[in-house]
Amino acid sequence: MGVEIKETPVSDEEFEEMCEFVYEYLAASVANESEGGRMRWYPWHSADYRYAHTMNVVDLAEELARAEGADPDVTRVAALFHDVAKLDADQDVHAEEGARVAREYLASRGEYPQSFVDEVCRAIVNHSYRGPLADLSLEARCLIEADLLDKVGANGVTLMLLRMGYEARSHMDAATMVERVLKRGEEAVSRVESDAAESMAHERLKRVRWFREWLELEVPEMDVTEEEW
Repeated sequence: MGVEIKETPVSDEEFEEMCEFVYEYLAASVANESEGGRMRWYPWHSADYRYAHTMNVVDLAEELARAEGADPDVTRVAALFHDVAKLDADQDVHAEEGARVAREYLASRGEYPQSFVDEVCRAIVNHSYRGPLADLSLEARCLIEADLLDKVGANGVTLMLLRMGYEARSHMDAATMVERVLKRGEEAVSRVESDAAESMAHERLKRVRWFREWLELEVPEMDVTEEEW
């Protein structure tokens, strides 16, 4: 009797095991650093934030994949591993390192088809791609769009306001922070390719504009500066 080759989809139980592995990997990356790592005092450079961001991206990427006809299993597994090496690798190689970790995991924990493993790893590597998204596979495109979307909207505003607190800035800087999120969102809209991602991005931008208007109404002395964040 031959070896049964595992076909996708990835079961819920298998995906849950992957989630546990990714969180443990991120936590170990923090624990193994002797000096706390780069910018570790920012909340988004902790294992808890990075994992929360990852799960947001998983949900968004899977929704986009189903709307756009991409393979949902390739997309959600790639999304889950896309930042697994973010806390223990240099920024410019974290995508390649993440793909390496994913390949080792998938090769050792199951009998997934080689084509599935290759597509997952290709999407992870490409999630740092800065060129036109039309050049990439649908799965990589959905991952990048989801990664962009998680940084804009109400979630983006919340993270920027957290950054204000960690830098002991006055609340009078809030308009500048919100403006930064708005510009980031506008850049995201200019990059996304899918109709679903564009619709999500516009909805999130709308929320940021509302918040900025509320700030301007309640704190008229608050000025927006050109400071880069």
